[in-house]
Parts: sequence; structure tokens; C-alpha cells
Amino acid sequence: MDLFPEEAAAACLQTADPGDWPVAPDWQPVVDQFFKGAEGQTLLAFLKRRTGAGAVVFPPKPLRALELTPLHTVHTVILGQDPYHGRGQAEGLAFSVAPGQPLPPSLRNIFKERQRDLGEAWPVHPEPGGSLVAWAQQGTLLLNTCLTVEEGQANSHQGKGWEALTDALIAHISSGPQRVAFMLWGAAAQKKRSLIDESRHLVLCANHPSPLSALRGPEPFIGCGHFSRAQKWCA
Repeated sequence: MDLFPEEAAAACLQTADPGDWPVAPDWQPVVDQFFKGAEGQTLLAFLKRRTGAGAVVFPPKPLRALELTPLHTVHTVILGQDPYHGRGQAEGLAFSVAPGQPLPPSLRNIFKERQRDLGEAWPVHPEPGGSLVAWAQQGTLLLNTCLTVEEGQANSHQGKGWEALTDALIAHISSGPQRVAFMLWGAAAQKKRSLIDESRHLVLCANHPSPLSALRGPEPFIGCGHFSRAQKWCA
């Protein structure tokens, strides 16, 4: 899908100032503490260097998941790896694509498993296309482990600091009062498992929904039944 120049500009990161990335008030203390610290400052300096050098970075609002899903509403966390790296795809929510974009293979497998598991007819969500905004607004935190990426370069911002913030977010949820179902899909997500108090929360692990791993052992994504298990847990 080709974008007009002004649309293309709006679809990528325009500023490395976290003050321009709104979050729900109950997330703000965690976010502020991170960006005031050394790791947060190093990450922001990196983003400023890359955007200043002309790199195209997605998504335009890296913390959008924290804007759409306030902490007190979270009942489920779906943890991904990093944003889609195609122009116009990433919208700041793990596995979600902006309206009008074709369904990526991983998201298609997510819908396939949800349809198999819950018996829902296709399509399985109220938004047109592959946007999962409605899920986010209903208490499913769609969080990647790394929150930015450069165009055409998967994992290009891995290890630059975002993982420290997402560690803090997961630990903060785990220590909170509500019981939460965590869906950890793939190796990057499962590295966060040690941050979760499994005596209080439900932790569900499976392979990443990518076609490369969705049907492979030891924990195939297709057939994992995570959606029905999380529904029963949250009921």
C-alpha cells in the first residue's frame, strides 16, 4: 500500500521526546522513572541520532499501547517482539496493523487460532482489516518487547534500551492487585517470564504465530488454546 508523502510522514516517528507520546495516567510514573534514568536517556539519544540521520522509524507513537490500555483495565497481556517494519503497518500495538493494511501472516494465524479456539466466525474482531485497537480498549495490553524499528530492518532497535522499560512494565503489572493472563508468544516474549508472579497470574507460552514456527514443537501456536484459557481465567 503506497502512502502519499504527508501520510508517510505521519506513519513514522517524528520526535524522540517522550513528552509527545501520551500514556494513561496510571502508567506515567513507570514511564517517567525509566526516561529519567541512564537507560532511558541512552535510548532517547539513540533515537535522536537515527532520526537525525534520516532513518525511517516506526511506529509514530511507540507508547500507544499504554495510551489505549490504562493499567487498571488490564486483564490480558499479549507480548510480541518488535513492531512491523513495513511502511504504514505499525500502529504501536503488538501484532496490530493500521487500517487498510493487508493482514500480516502472524496476525492471520492469530485470527485463525482464535477462530479455532473460540468458534468465532471470520472476521473475529470489530475493526476493519487488522487493527486491534478494539482489543486494546477492552483491556488487552498489546505490548512488544522492543517498541521501535527501522524500515525494512526487523529487530534493528533490539538491545537499545526498550527492553528495560518493558521489563519494568511487566514487573509493575505483576505486582499489581488484579489477576492477569499473560500470553508469551515466541522466545523474545518468554524471556519476560521470570518477571511474572505465577502464583497470582496465568502465564501461557507458545511458539510465535509466524508461519515459520506456528505449527512447530515444542509448543505450536496453532492449537495452543490460549484465548479460551484466558477467558476462563479472567471470568
